[in-house]
Amino acid sequence: MAAQCVSKVELSISCENLLDKDILSKSDPLCALYINAGGTQWVEVDRTEKLQNCLNPKFNKRFCIDYYFEVVQKLKFAIYDIDNQTYDLSDDDFLGEFECTLGQIVSSKKVTRPLVLRDRRPAGRGTITIEAEELKDNRVVFFEVEARKLDKKDLFGKSDPFLEFYRQSSDGKWQLAHRTEVIKNNLNPVWRPFKISLQALCGGDLLKPVKVECYDYNNSGSHELIGIFQTNVERMSQAKRGSPVEFECINEKKKKKKSYKNSGVVSVKECRIEREYTFLDFLMGGCQLNFTVGIDFTGSNGDPRSPISLHYINPHGFNEYLAAVWSVGLVIQDYDYDKLFPAFGFGA
Repeated sequence: MAAQCVSKVELSISCENLLDKDILSKSDPLCALYINAGGTQWVEVDRTEKLQNCLNPKFNKRFCIDYYFEVVQKLKFAIYDIDNQTYDLSDDDFLGEFECTLGQIVSSKKVTRPLVLRDRRPAGRGTITIEAEELKDNRVVFFEVEARKLDKKDLFGKSDPFLEFYRQSSDGKWQLAHRTEVIKNNLNPVWRPFKISLQALCGGDLLKPVKVECYDYNNSGSHELIGIFQTNVERMSQAKRGSPVEFECINEKKKKKKSYKNSGVVSVKECRIEREYTFLDFLMGGCQLNFTVGIDFTGSNGDPRSPISLHYINPHGFNEYLAAVWSVGLVIQDYDYDKLFPAFGFGA
């Protein structure tokens, strides 16, 4: 059998001019990714985070997909306005969708297309942009970041700061790589530790420019810029515990003031690069899997002489329990060195 041409592809999603479905605010968009399972059947495989009050979202979450050169992989990107806490999207406002193949995205690297409604009419002026990148580098960067003396932006409070990390693409434009959580009412925030794939942050080039923007979060979606700085991964990776690397946040609009120094300082307490091992790495490294079976023999499963019982003594040799044990065991046995599977029963 010929080897399949397969590789990992990461897709980043952004939209512009989405439909505004909220009366007193803007839409709260989310992007769901579907893969065609045959005919008209679509299966959701992943979704981005929801962005509050935003008609031009740049989603932080990226989609990672196996790309098979010889297979036509049909994809659908559907945008929804999320106004409740349920996971089901059927009760949320539909903002538009776009269908294509993964091959079309990979061959173009970057695709921008109009969104359409389910009746194929245009979804206003809404567009979606999908950028594809092959994942060749499985290293990740672990960060611990804090800031101090950030500018106060709120009238009746302090600021609600968050950070956005951007990588520079080949055309010179900045692409969002990561967005931190919001720290409420704090001019000296300490963000939770986070990680970014080295591929997403700098394309594996430690000297490639990285831009970091610090914002004050507003529920309206109109976040106020606190300050910006540029650096690279090599510079940030010099940070060690007890010896942070610090950067001044600069707001260009304030630089005209003679007394202006900065809008706060962002301190990278730790920035370390590690390889993130895949499941296949563990298996090829000698990882063994053990398979233990537990069977429920209680009477609640029904009379074993009845075909509707899970314990049915089938004259053809199979019942539901045996089929389950058999299907799992056939897979696991290849990774168990002694091929012995303990079996336990209870409730007999």
